[in-house]
Amino acid sequence: MLTAAQYRWVCAATVVVQLVVLYWPRAGSGGAVAGLDKVVHVAVFAAVGTSAVLAGARAGLVLMLLLGHAVVSELVQAGLLTQRSGDPWDVVADAVGAALGVALGLWLGVAHTRRSGR
Repeated sequence: MLTAAQYRWVCAATVVVQLVVLYWPRAGSGGAVAGLDKVVHVAVFAAVGTSAVLAGARAGLVLMLLLGHAVVSELVQAGLLTQRSGDPWDVVADAVGAALGVALGLWLGVAHTRRSGR
């Protein structure tokens, strides 16, 4: 398992990926595979949530920030990015990903603590 400092770098990388996925002017061809867009939303929010908790951030704060970002990102897509559109179902996928990611981060942290005897 990585150290908290290493997870900070992982978290920074996942945030960059998340920002690119959410704010790139043109969305990828999400229509090629039904539901793929929602899977991507779940994955990027879960990755940030997991890595942030493993980096030492408070789980409740991470979850609140990710839920807020879910709503804001769809509003930005709907109102400011002319080649994108906001989708309420993306907010749901984001919320599921955030919750799964934070839960996974907590679980992995507990499992690591038990294995290391701390």
